[in-house]
Amino acid sequence: MKRWLPFVKSGPTVAVLRLNGAIGLGGRMALSDTSLAPLIEKVFKRGKPDAVALEINSPGGSPVQSSLIAGRIRRQAAEKNIPVIAFVEDVAASGGYWLASAADEIYADHSSIIGSIGVISAGFGANVFLARQGLERRVHTAGASKSFLDPFQPEKEEDVVRLRRLLDQLHVNFISQVKERRGAKLADNRDLFTGEIWVGETAQEVGLIDGIGHLDQVMKDRFGDKVKFRRYGRGRSLAQRLGLSLAEDALGLIEERAAYARFGL
Repeated sequence: MKRWLPFVKSGPTVAVLRLNGAIGLGGRMALSDTSLAPLIEKVFKRGKPDAVALEINSPGGSPVQSSLIAGRIRRQAAEKNIPVIAFVEDVAASGGYWLASAADEIYADHSSIIGSIGVISAGFGANVFLARQGLERRVHTAGASKSFLDPFQPEKEEDVVRLRRLLDQLHVNFISQVKERRGAKLADNRDLFTGEIWVGETAQEVGLIDGIGHLDQVMKDRFGDKVKFRRYGRGRSLAQRLGLSLAEDALGLIEERAAYARFGL
């Protein structure tokens, strides 16, 4: 009868939040703070779990969305006094590792890809193509910086310098997040913040993860074989279920696959 009594826990419980996909790169299924906020609050609030486990499989994406999501997780963990443990599947790189750093401990598989603590900006230049087609790009601005990095004009050295400054600032923010969360666990390795990636045990050697292990077994070792898991993930919207967002989802999927492809996945 115990399990039917209100406010009485029948055993240890771990709430599992799945964070799968690119972060804020477009498409309705991209990870974003707006889409995850209600879910994160539910994970920490419902039933006062003994721990929250993050199942992470993400190649990264928007640094701002990564920061917002990780910050929301940390605020909930501090408010509810609940430990957070991250478990990496295929990859937690770039913004994906930013999410993992929100946890108190990080575990991964022997073959998980970890790291890529850097910032990237990619684009294209079509000015030569336009010239060959006899097309002329006409741009009129009020403000010298409004045509910054226009892909239809020749690249300007001053734009590259400005972009480098922006990327360096974002990189500093990323490094600060990792140092704040991992602290003395980090090894003195000059490649740690160069965008380098590590696999499995090598990630543990440089302090980016705490060990090799899978969610179910690690949690059972910690809370016993009778631990219960409550799993949370984002459902598909009505438009997605009815196939009404195919074009947007297709573009988002292309961007996401490109992000994963950077890590050979």
